[in-house]
Amino acid sequence: METKIAVSDTNHDTNSTVQSAESDNKMEMKNLSVFYGKFRALTDINVAIQTNKITAIIGPSGCGKSTLLRSFNRMNDLTANSRMEGGIFLDGENINTSGVDVVDVRRRVGMVFQRPNPFPKSIYDNVAYGPRLYGIRRKSDLDGIVERSLKHAALWDEVKDKLHQSGLSLSGGQQQRLCIARALAVEPEVILMDEPASALDPISTLRIEELMHDLVKDYTIIIVTHNMQQAARVSDYTAMMMIDDKRSGRMIEFDRTQTIFTNPKDKRTEDYVTGRFG
Repeated sequence: METKIAVSDTNHDTNSTVQSAESDNKMEMKNLSVFYGKFRALTDINVAIQTNKITAIIGPSGCGKSTLLRSFNRMNDLTANSRMEGGIFLDGENINTSGVDVVDVRRRVGMVFQRPNPFPKSIYDNVAYGPRLYGIRRKSDLDGIVERSLKHAALWDEVKDKLHQSGLSLSGGQQQRLCIARALAVEPEVILMDEPASALDPISTLRIEELMHDLVKDYTIIIVTHNMQQAARVSDYTAMMMIDDKRSGRMIEFDRTQTIFTNPKDKRTEDYVTGRFG
């Protein structure tokens, strides 16, 4: 049965042609391939990520969506026997080189994972953890960072009177927003989200989606999602991934979300977003 998906009117752009240099690109990948040992997990990825936009990465299971997402801040480096070929550019600088400070890359390009993963610490200490790592010790400075980050993550009003309670005492949706606040505390420029609402109930999912729309005013967001309705609702641009005959992930189409869901160029994209594939 074919599924119709409504594309949110919050996606501002309707022109069907995407030019990679039509405005400033926050990040770009050029001919990126990712290997795990001899296995080529991703092949020749080329994509430009627009500043202060939400880009969704979609595609069937096993097509390399999460591998691609982790490439943006070089988290694949943490996997044994992994290597990357090609360019990953952040503000025009290639961060896929041996001389780059990877710790700083991961500060500038933060990550929110599929399942909420608060530290077994207080709400305050969860948010203050990153700033402390970067040498901020003065309590007044940390207090300001914690309050600002929790407000930006739309959590402050719910937790301001229990900052010293465990972050694990919060609900699932609150824990995920706490993790977002923790990422925001180190002042990233890009936020990566790997299915951030897949473990949450519908009401908590809506809160996360609303939060993304607020955050994109100040941050560039890249999200992996299996939920086509979510991709259509929240994103400005969508990248479609597929597996080739060698089991390697390839990006087969990238365009404005409006175009991907209403007038895709590739038949495989049309089949996937309408529920006839995968």
